[in-house]
Amino acid sequence: MESAARFRAAVEKGELTGVDALFTENIRFYSPVKFTPFEGRPQVLGLLGVLLQLFEDFHYVGQYEGAAETSTDGKEAPSEILVFRATVNGVQIHGIDLLHFDEAGLIKEFTVMVRPQSAVQALGQAVHAALVAAGLAPKTP
Repeated sequence: MESAARFRAAVEKGELTGVDALFTENIRFYSPVKFTPFEGRPQVLGLLGVLLQLFEDFHYVGQYEGAAETSTDGKEAPSEILVFRATVNGVQIHGIDLLHFDEAGLIKEFTVMVRPQSAVQALGQAVHAALVAAGLAPKTP
């Protein structure tokens, strides 16, 4: 799928210019560290910008194409999985980006899954701190 290839190339370059055109207006981003999704282009783009700053040595190591049921409507949609490796605050991460596409080939759902548990915890702490610093999330007591 062209959108997946363009998304992968942009992320690998660490540059999100033009990525917004690959997303539906109401894209949903399901994070491994937050129960409710991030919703809408502005919120998802803000989060991706934070993630690109946090990840060290981010690189994709595989890609799979197929179809999967989406969270929003329960219907099967064209999908791609991008397998990645990275480091956050010295913790190695192994994960996947699961991209679901609409009829026009735009990304409508984006789910990230990460392992091991220590990576999920390190990622959650780093992302929260960066979102607060960027003014994209409230401070928690």
